[in-house]
Amino acid sequence: MDIQLEKREVIDILEGTNDLSIILAVKKLLTKKKKDWWDDLTEAQKEDIAQSELEFEKGEFTSFEDVMKKYK
Repeated sequence: MDIQLEKREVIDILEGTNDLSIILAVKKLLTKKKKDWWDDLTEAQKEDIAQSELEFEKGEFTSFEDVMKKYK
């Protein structure tokens, strides 16, 4: 796939349309700010994660390997 050719085709399509809603939709799509998943978490979820990080730092965790040994 030639990315430059794909871009040119999109530009040609946009240049050929007079439908403002299409132009605005493409503009919104291309300028949309990336959303951070952290912002979608509740305060309780953020607190749980913070608590888990503290427990991990203290060594209060079970390794993946140990968990897998238990269930094999």
